[in-house]
Amino acid sequence: MNVTIKEVKSRSDLRKFIKFPLELYADCDKFVPPFMFDEFATFIPQKNPAFEYCESKQWLAYKDGKIAGRIAGIINHKFIDRWGKKAARFGWIDFIDDEEVSSALINTFTDWAKEHGLEYVHGPLGFTDMDYEGMLIEGFNETGTLPTIYNYEYYPRHLEKYGFEKEADWVEFEIKVPDKIPEKAERIGEIVKQKFGIRILEAKKSKDFVPYGRDLFGMLNNAYKDLFGFVELSEKQIDKYIKQYIGFVVPDYLKLLLDKDNRVAGFVIAMPSLSKALQKSKGKLFPFGFIHILRALKKGNRYLDMYLGAIRPDLQGKGADALLMTELTRSAIKNGIISAETSIELETNVLVQSHWKYFEHRQHKRRRCFEKKIT
Repeated sequence: MNVTIKEVKSRSDLRKFIKFPLELYADCDKFVPPFMFDEFATFIPQKNPAFEYCESKQWLAYKDGKIAGRIAGIINHKFIDRWGKKAARFGWIDFIDDEEVSSALINTFTDWAKEHGLEYVHGPLGFTDMDYEGMLIEGFNETGTLPTIYNYEYYPRHLEKYGFEKEADWVEFEIKVPDKIPEKAERIGEIVKQKFGIRILEAKKSKDFVPYGRDLFGMLNNAYKDLFGFVELSEKQIDKYIKQYIGFVVPDYLKLLLDKDNRVAGFVIAMPSLSKALQKSKGKLFPFGFIHILRALKKGNRYLDMYLGAIRPDLQGKGADALLMTELTRSAIKNGIISAETSIELETNVLVQSHWKYFEHRQHKRRRCFEKKIT
């Protein structure tokens, strides 16, 4: 075997780990790179508060002296305590179509999990639900998006050969934006607002959302607490996400629902698609990547990516979610948006998926969390 595994221990190693997909997918026009600076920060404990309750190692696979694969192993102790499942997570897994390479990566990660007395391995998952999760198993001919993973079609075949099975699936949809808001949707929206005393925040600038940031993520913790594998975000993580994301949203595409006490009752976040901009910049902001990003964020971009949404549990299934979608659709129509791509939705989340029946849509992607018992 000409495959060797090297643990990532230096900044130089981490740089190689982060940049490997750019080489692997250099000739793939469907791959969308992440922001490189964000990837680096994820693996630096001083910059990622998840390291307060997680531990992680990363490895690179070399074949004939050349990088041929990578994998990150994560032990999320909060997850183990919350769900009672002694599992290690793998993420950031990429490899050439070579079983010697993929098996060496998986075996190294699995041995590490066994050394820690764990019983399962599963993934792809990140440190938290805000990270990338789910290996693409359908939709390889579709262009990727910033919030999701793109991978080659051979990836899941390798995992299945090594005994991995389905733990959970997520689905994604392309939603066509209608020409106008249906009158019925308008009426329902008004009824919901009057019945529950809720309103949409009228924001003009991204900074208008910052005062609601902690309340937003606190409500998300409550709304998501029973979803597959969710682990509550800590105060430091919430502060990080407010600083990292809230101040940079496009006001037209963050719809914030407030109750009569001015508390967050729900939200949905979308952004103009950055897929083409990231492909052009290769995930880098400098020296010129920021120009592509700024152009994509300006009016004229006709595609949206939906990132995140939640409704306070006491309002779920009562029309508040439909109100948010109506308001987001209104902004999309105003700005000439043609279509939007949803983020990942658990295949069992029929409440969310029930919204799409009112739009022309197609389910075009599916991704999977694989698991394997190792003891």
